[in-house]
Amino acid sequence: MDLFMAISLLFLCFIFFIYKSYLQKRNQNCYLLGYECYKASDDLKLDTETCGKLILRNKNLGSDQYKFLLRTMVNAGIGEETYGPRNVIDGTEETPNLSGSLSEVDDIVFGTLDKLFDNNGVSPSEIDILVITISMITSVPSLPARVINRYKMRDDVKVFNLSGMGCSASVIAVDLVHHLFKTYMNSFAVIVSSESLIPNWYRGNERSMMLPNILFRLGGCSLLLTNKSSMKHKSLMKLKLSVRFHGGASDEAYQSCTRVEDSQGYCGFSLSKSLPQAAAKAVTMNFRVLLPKTLPLRELVRYATVSFLHSKTNNNKGKTPSLNMKSGFQHFCIHPGGRAVIDAMGRSLGLNEYDLEPTRMALHRFGNTSAAGIWF
Repeated sequence: MDLFMAISLLFLCFIFFIYKSYLQKRNQNCYLLGYECYKASDDLKLDTETCGKLILRNKNLGSDQYKFLLRTMVNAGIGEETYGPRNVIDGTEETPNLSGSLSEVDDIVFGTLDKLFDNNGVSPSEIDILVITISMITSVPSLPARVINRYKMRDDVKVFNLSGMGCSASVIAVDLVHHLFKTYMNSFAVIVSSESLIPNWYRGNERSMMLPNILFRLGGCSLLLTNKSSMKHKSLMKLKLSVRFHGGASDEAYQSCTRVEDSQGYCGFSLSKSLPQAAAKAVTMNFRVLLPKTLPLRELVRYATVSFLHSKTNNNKGKTPSLNMKSGFQHFCIHPGGRAVIDAMGRSLGLNEYDLEPTRMALHRFGNTSAAGIWF
């Protein structure tokens, strides 16, 4: 009898463990139900003619700076229909104000959220997690509080306000929600990503700080995610794996993109020459974790074999062996940070023009919209 009870108890414990593991795995799903990208009105378009007038309007520039900016504009890969901040279009970039900055953010945030809720049939009161990633403006009440007040969200909504993470903020927010879904079951999450350009348009003449004026444009996005298995059939995508590497301990990476004042007191973003190297290192460190989990075993074995033979027969000379990324990935969504960034990523990943076309066209049509860029 005692033996029967012991076996029964062990069997029940085993069943309980299996059921608990099943529930945990089921609730660790992360589905993208929908997303909305911001498209500004036509009166905010920054075509070549408008950009030329804007450059000539800056009295702090000399002939060398004019030539540099014009050359950079031609080679940037940005088209005629990107959108700029209102104060730049109106010619008041010398005197940015808080009301204009908040109006710009409200237009992006509320405009995309209104469409997101309407198109997906989800009420703001159903949202359990709210993540805002808008770095370059601070308001009181906070930006998440503005969203909660506008849509009268529940008082138990979990709120996260990420700042200072630049172009990677939206992907980092998805990773954050993915981890939160392991704790909060049957939940809806909303992510809003953008940047505020009005108070951050550079008006000086430092070359490293003039580049963002050429590349960065008005944009934003809102995402709706869930871990509800019942919503699986309505989802656009399912997150398989997320990897995050933080290179802030490296001085090279830490100083690659900074918000500073120049010698004349003008505030802006400084992009250092070490930025491509820092980005390449971050990609490499992510791939060390990502690729063994995503590429097929045959490709990993092939790469290991070819690399070994290369080191033994060629004395490390000649073309270095590389992984075939297409053996594990069907599509590549590269951040449209600029033509040089896209070209470098394409070469390092062994991609052709067909693979890079979505990124190039996003850059051409909308420019670098920071954290929202990959969703365009």
